[in-house]
Amino acid sequence: MSADTHFPIAWNTGLLLVTLVVLALVVNRFASDKRRYLRHLVFLVSAHLVGLGVAFGLELGGLGGVALTRSIADVLGLYGWAAATTMFVFHVALPRLRVTVASIVSDLAAAALYIVATFIGMKRAGLDLGGILTTSAVVGGILALSLQATLGNVIGGLALQIDNSITVGDWIQLENGRQGRVRQIRWRHTVLETRDWGTLIVPNAALLQAQILILGKRENEPLQHRYWVHFNVDFRFNPSDVIDTVEAALRRAKIPGVAENPKANCVCMDFARDHKDSFALYAVRYWLTDLAHDDPTNSRVRERIFSALRRANIPLAVPAAQLWVEQDNEERRERKRKREHDKRMKAMRAVEFLRSLNEEELGELCDQLHFAPFAEGEVLTLQGAIAHHLYIVAEGTVEVRVSSNGEDKTIATIEAPGFFGERGLLTGEPRGATVVATTDVETYRLDKLTFRSTLENRPELAAIISEAFAERQVALEDAREHLDAAARSARVVERKTQLLSRIQRFFGLDDAASSRN
Repeated sequence: MSADTHFPIAWNTGLLLVTLVVLALVVNRFASDKRRYLRHLVFLVSAHLVGLGVAFGLELGGLGGVALTRSIADVLGLYGWAAATTMFVFHVALPRLRVTVASIVSDLAAAALYIVATFIGMKRAGLDLGGILTTSAVVGGILALSLQATLGNVIGGLALQIDNSITVGDWIQLENGRQGRVRQIRWRHTVLETRDWGTLIVPNAALLQAQILILGKRENEPLQHRYWVHFNVDFRFNPSDVIDTVEAALRRAKIPGVAENPKANCVCMDFARDHKDSFALYAVRYWLTDLAHDDPTNSRVRERIFSALRRANIPLAVPAAQLWVEQDNEERRERKRKREHDKRMKAMRAVEFLRSLNEEELGELCDQLHFAPFAEGEVLTLQGAIAHHLYIVAEGTVEVRVSSNGEDKTIATIEAPGFFGERGLLTGEPRGATVVATTDVETYRLDKLTFRSTLENRPELAAIISEAFAERQVALEDAREHLDAAARSARVVERKTQLLSRIQRFFGLDDAASSRN
């Protein structure tokens, strides 16, 4: 081999090595997840160098086979250039430009470059390309006839990626009802990850021939899929009351995984299916935003439904065929009443301004409390809302949040036993904060009408409550303004007078006193 021949080979090999080094640096810096493709390139370059080394050794030893070995090394070098080009374009440059290309397209491009490299190498070796092409066509025809099914899957994979009908990341449902997320679209098959952590292999030809439902995919709309949650209620309850109760609970506070638009809604599906049931059939329709978490979201929706119905004293229906047999007598009912009574009394004693009431007065209020359970995440009251009742927290924890300039800030946490909403009960003021359940919560609600009878029977209670609230308010003002004793006492009297007047006006106590006189 002459020096003129060695020079271009050395130049080409050197440039290929420099390209390998530069490409490795670029991949490590900008596409570290693509390092596995470097191994293929390193193998080709190494094989090229080994081939050149063997050819050089054969030439020095005066042995035969130098031309063939050099031709093989030359083809391996061309393969190295093809691999480097494919890697740079499809795994470095296009991803950096945020251009997504189907894997089959990159594979086809790589295959085309390898074919071109093979023919260039053959031409350099002086082989007859015409005969090779003719033989290849005959062999290709034979292979096409024997591999029709495989070719159908390959063509199916090409069609799926070229027309972009199914893309990686889509959730799809097959004709047999199986659902899965598209993980890969390969030459022969498509890989689906199912909800039960399994992997389903579907031939591409089968996907083209079947009707496939792509979940949650709609033109110019966000990715979300409609789900149904069914429940039953005794048919004696008005459907409009059931629907209003459930929809108010679903829409009052955001449920993770449930779309805000379209809004979740409740519909009455049927009455007494097949004339056998003793209940009406309802369903909640909502749109799921995270298709991988269908069951947990369904569970959260059911929690809201259950709590909302309990608050409204609307029980879920018991199938007519089910029989409940239990021993019931007056003694057992009395024990249940006493347990509930004791629970309510314990909760009421946590309310500071009710501690001046005697046991009899507390007992009268206790029997008129309204039980109101809430599920985790539900809003118990909204900032700015008008609600003339007090909440007594018997079980669970709630957060008090204040909205300012579009931001919500948690200012307090109330654990059972506790209470909130006293201003709304006593003076009718709008709610000063939003209260959200951070766990499942059981509360009792004391309404204005119920408390009014207590104030009418104990007029001095309004003054006691006013003084307690006035002292607490002035204590906060004193911490900010550092009042002296005289100023503090005067301000307590002022605040008490103002608050007492507002309570009396709100409950109409002045009018009641006048009518008695």
